[in-house]
Amino acid sequence: MATGVRTPEQLLAYRPLTELFGDKSRSVHAAAPRDSIHSALQRMAQHGIGFLVVLDGKRLAGVVSERDYARKVALRDRSSRDTLVRDIMTTDVVTVTPKHTVPQCIALMSARGIRHLPIVDGGQVVGVLSARDLLKAVVEHHERCIRELELDRMTMLNPNVSSY
Repeated sequence: MATGVRTPEQLLAYRPLTELFGDKSRSVHAAAPRDSIHSALQRMAQHGIGFLVVLDGKRLAGVVSERDYARKVALRDRSSRDTLVRDIMTTDVVTVTPKHTVPQCIALMSARGIRHLPIVDGGQVVGVLSARDLLKAVVEHHERCIRELELDRMTMLNPNVSSY
């Protein structure tokens, strides 16, 4: 029974990231492969984040997180000042494009066990999505759907009330 009416989940599924996040400037905080882990950690602390893309010039070379530091430096009694980002970064990076949808991104994160997705457009990193960003988008979408349903319900129950 195809009526052409889409569920809220389907509407969210068909909207690309560009529509959901608009022209909001998505900050890209980065480190270079030759940076020390200490300087990368300082950058993360300065911006209140736990993840950096690693750029070699403008090319995505990898990603590094606080978790990488904890497991590959601190727990191995290595020095964060003497260890380079390239020595612990993840190089097999899962990325998305602005045309991906929220459900596609959530599925990728779930399947790969990751919490961040660099957004790459035309070979350039244009943003980073976190699991928190995606959760926020889903919650906002559902809240909007609920408000619209409540308005529809009020209008149906009281036809004298205008929806304007």
